[in-house]
Amino acid sequence: MKSSIAIIFCFLVLGVDSQSWFQFMKEAGQGTRDMWRAYSDMKEANWKNSDKYFHARGNYDAAQRGPGEAWAAKVIRDPNHFQPAGLPSKY
Repeated sequence: MKSSIAIIFCFLVLGVDSQSWFQFMKEAGQGTRDMWRAYSDMKEANWKNSDKYFHARGNYDAAQRGPGEAWAAKVIRDPNHFQPAGLPSKY
């Protein structure tokens, strides 16, 4: 709750127009779906010690949605680094 109020306050102070606000909300929704898809894939795979891989993959996919994608790609790195041995190539 506090974080959502802080975000709204920042947008009001910075004078972000409604088009930017709509774009931000759209990207946030798409990023949420990316994270949910990674979580669903993790549950479907049911593979031991694969949670770091799926978490990194979801973060990487979500980071591609917004203006900070270049920064996030450098920070998150390649999620395949965390892929456990033997995990099917489907994931």
